[in-house]
Amino acid sequence: MLAALPMLVLVLALLFGVPIAVALAGSGMLGIWLLTGDPSKVLAIVSLSPFSTVADYALTTIPMFILMAYFSASSGLARDLYQAAANWLSHIKGGLAIATVFACGIFGAMSGASVAAASVMSNIAMPEMRRHGYSDELAAGAIGIGATLDILIPPSIAMVIYGIATQTSIGKLLIAGIVPGIIVGILLAVMIYLWVVVAPKHAPETFRVPSAERWASLVRIWPSLLLIAIVLAMLYTGVATPSEVGALGALLAAVIGAAFGRLTVADAIDALKSTIRTSAMIFLILIGATIFGYYMTLSRIPQEVVAMVTEMNLNRWVIIIGIVVAYFVISMFMDEIPLLLLTLQLTFPLTSLGFDPIWFGVLSMMMVSMGLVFPPVGLIAFVVSATADVDLMKVYKGTSILMTSIVITTILLMIFPQLALWLPATMR
Repeated sequence: MLAALPMLVLVLALLFGVPIAVALAGSGMLGIWLLTGDPSKVLAIVSLSPFSTVADYALTTIPMFILMAYFSASSGLARDLYQAAANWLSHIKGGLAIATVFACGIFGAMSGASVAAASVMSNIAMPEMRRHGYSDELAAGAIGIGATLDILIPPSIAMVIYGIATQTSIGKLLIAGIVPGIIVGILLAVMIYLWVVVAPKHAPETFRVPSAERWASLVRIWPSLLLIAIVLAMLYTGVATPSEVGALGALLAAVIGAAFGRLTVADAIDALKSTIRTSAMIFLILIGATIFGYYMTLSRIPQEVVAMVTEMNLNRWVIIIGIVVAYFVISMFMDEIPLLLLTLQLTFPLTSLGFDPIWFGVLSMMMVSMGLVFPPVGLIAFVVSATADVDLMKVYKGTSILMTSIVITTILLMIFPQLALWLPATMR
């Protein structure tokens, strides 16, 4: 009970709105003090944790990917992607919603930040879909679920956090999300088409863009596709570390924006400021999670959980299903980064039962992506609602229907683990 008390304190702190970094650090400090009875050990850990945590070179990947996302957004690359997809798919029933999904997925390959994608695409896609008679439910659902593709398709900040927290190859993790991400995207397109066929009122208007305009829109997106190809090729071949790939991607995004006259000095400064704020927030959460991790190590709670599960002689797939359900429930109330840092200390040791850490990482991302759009919280749902001025219940209705694509992909991933493991296995 003494060892478990800090867990209760953490839950209460989060319920009362205490900042996540403070809640993690505070409950961790309390746990260390209760278990050791020595305040000097608490002070020693608190004094060493900030530097030992953020001095990890692998963490430089995070601000570089974030900077690439902000440069890409400021340069109007997301708008070009959406316009090109819309021009080619507008004659299909539900084509603009499908175009939104594809644009989100491709933009995810330049950002890795699902919340940023939701905000950007809400401003770009929602007015266009409304203008052509799409319902708010379908439009908001396509944006919300489409934005979750950024968690799977590299570069993914959540994947980087998972790799650092579990000491798993970040490069292989990033590549492992490609095939599941493509499957989710395809299933989303199918779900949207079936939705508008069954209920035509949600997408009543189709139109065909002139051929010249369609081809012209493809010309405008070649820099974006080149950037994506370079990033993925470097990650896959291993010629550069993920940190180096992120730095090059950020540089190329800035160069593309400047070359087309879209990224001004003021925009670049704003992107840098936003990157600093976002990175600082993530690093503070990491520091809090590190302090909390010391408490978890001293309490031996993860080891006890593994021992208890082992003694129950349950089928390992029953255990995985239990973890999946738990992730889904918890992710409704928490953002992806603190969720991963908090839960991985308990769930990742269970991979010793015979589960591949890379496969488990992709599975974790699937659970997190569902929680980001599902009631009662769903951070992305809130972002879409606020940015696009849509009633939150309509956002939840749209995302709940389209979330079937993520559920099906998760089931396929559990039945066929090679969907996530095949591509990383071919890497050098």
